[in-house]
Amino acid sequence: MQSVIQKIEAKYKKTQVVDVRSGDTVKVHQKIREGNKERIQVFQGLVIRTDRKGSHTSKITVRRIASGVGVEKSFLLHSPLVTKVEVTKRSQVRRNYLTYMRERTGKSARLTGVDFDRDKVNVIEEVVVELPKVETEAAEAPPVDETPVAEVETLETVTEETSPTSESEAV
Repeated sequence: MQSVIQKIEAKYKKTQVVDVRSGDTVKVHQKIREGNKERIQVFQGLVIRTDRKGSHTSKITVRRIASGVGVEKSFLLHSPLVTKVEVTKRSQVRRNYLTYMRERTGKSARLTGVDFDRDKVNVIEEVVVELPKVETEAAEAPPVDETPVAEVETLETVTEETSPTSESEAV
């Protein structure tokens, strides 16, 4: 049986999340709001840390070199601001937290690549939920008014002639 906290957390979890591991090179698509405008920014780099994989607070830390300076960003995978995570390369690593990559540059920063099925890892299947049909007497469609169109027009013209704000009485 789930506790109340687990039920609330499950409500905010995304249905499908890409399996991201340490050592993967990923592209993270993130929504950025600037005033009234909203755009998608892509951050590509090496995943150096994964935290709390099964939780709704699961987080990855991505590192890249920008203008000769190392930049690290942490992303909550279930955040509504993270629109897409795409794995571009998978590498063989033996640790969860790759702190040693901070001191390495150039050829020493290379990781051994591993073959993987990119399409299978990055595909997020949409889950379709069907709601049960409720059969009640009130659910039936109301009867359709089958009044001919000609009668409706004559009724409208009669009401216009008898209204006190017509042009003939105003003059």
